[in-house]
Parts: sequence; C-alpha cells; structure tokens
Amino acid sequence: MRSWLSWPGFLRTLVSHARLAVRLVREPHVPLLAKALPLGAVAYVISPLDLIPDVIPFLGELDDLSLLVLAIVIFFRLCPASAVAFHRAAIAQGRRYSPMPPAADFIDAEWRRE
Repeated sequence: MRSWLSWPGFLRTLVSHARLAVRLVREPHVPLLAKALPLGAVAYVISPLDLIPDVIPFLGELDDLSLLVLAIVIFFRLCPASAVAFHRAAIAQGRRYSPMPPAADFIDAEWRRE
C-alpha cells in the first residue's frame, strides 16, 4: 500500500491530466465522439443520480473519482497521438492554448500550362 505522502503527487498528476483533457476537448483535430467521453463523465459527477449514493461516506465519492479518471484515461487513448503530444509539450512550455497547426501531409502547389 502506498504512503499518504504520495497524495500530493497523485493530486498533481490528476490536475495535469485535467488540464490536458480540457485542451484536447477544445482541439479541432480530436473526434467529436471522443470528446463526448469526458463531458459525459463530468455530467455524471454533477448529476444527482449515482450508482453509489454520495451519502455513503467514502464509497460515494470514490465511484465518482474513479469514473472520472477512467474516462480521462480512455479519452487520451482515443485522441490522436500527435494532438496529445502537441498539447503536453505546450503545457510543459507554459504556452497558452492554441489549436494544433495543420498537418504537413500535403504539398501546396499550383499547376500552370506553359
């Protein structure tokens, strides 16, 4: 079992994942179906309907937190790897949000007949 001293590290990781998830939800390159997953998890946490009621002291909050963490992990796997890498680097460098630049998978050319 882990020490309670690891809680600050866990909370720091949770906050950084939440920041990344917010950026990826705003990213145009991420599919809409993938964006529905974290938004649905947040709606579940806010909703008064729960699988385990919040009046049960520890388990009520634990099911909300575990569902939210699971949804974020699955969301990261559904997102394009290039978008995740771009936004992780942007967070590490302290840059404000901006969408990914368009992919350089094409050559912009013009055909002329001479």
